[in-house]
Amino acid sequence: MANDCCEVFCYDEDKVNRVKAKIEENNLRHVSQLFKLLGDETRLKIIHALCEEEELCVCDVANIIGSTLATASHHLRLLRNSGIATYRKEGKLVFYSLVNEQIKTLVSLSINSNEGVSA
Repeated sequence: MANDCCEVFCYDEDKVNRVKAKIEENNLRHVSQLFKLLGDETRLKIIHALCEEEELCVCDVANIIGSTLATASHHLRLLRNSGIATYRKEGKLVFYSLVNEQIKTLVSLSINSNEGVSA
């Protein structure tokens, strides 16, 4: 039997109440959805590509991730519907970009902190 569990049940009521109140006031559902989106390697590649370039056409994204236009569009639509990306039409082309710098920072920090680390 592992020794990684308390042998008696007791807790710091003040500490627990502070943490629970903080958790309840933050919108963790939104953060959870964000991490689900980022948890897909294809979407993460797309977001990383959009960190590297301010704006990319759906055709560019499809080539970058090695997929069909339909697959790229599907993933981009999910990012758009979640509020991570936005798009604009220019004639027959559709260009996507990231909505805010926070996503760029999150992805960049994650990628840079994992350089040289293998799974």
